[in-house]
Amino acid sequence: MEAAMSDLVRIGELELRFKVGEPSATMFEFRVPPRARVPAPHHHAEADEIVYSLEGILTVTVDGTVQELTPGEALFIPRGSVHHHENLHPDLSRSLVVITPGTITRAYFEELAAVINVPGKPDLEKAREIMARHGLAPA
Repeated sequence: MEAAMSDLVRIGELELRFKVGEPSATMFEFRVPPRARVPAPHHHAEADEIVYSLEGILTVTVDGTVQELTPGEALFIPRGSVHHHENLHPDLSRSLVVITPGTITRAYFEELAAVINVPGKPDLEKAREIMARHGLAPA
């Protein structure tokens, strides 16, 4: 069943379809088209992340180690670990992402989308400020 449009946040070509937004966990489906622009490597100060691949191949780099997640594979990213997601393959990548505790909420992604989804170049300083306010730091 497709998520309602109200559950969808787009950041550039990326799509996040929110399933859970609770203090204990944030969960969303993460769709990454081939070669889409993705967030820069970063880490979370107070949240762990779990990525479970549903479709395609998602390349995830954690603390310098590259892993390609195929359907059915999962990866735990502990808080403080520098990580980066990208789709280097010709097909759509679709994963389920769980952030716990739910300190990185849908509001973070909506704020970031408002800065990124603009004509011309986005204000990267504003994006860094939003990241910092929500407990993320660029690497």
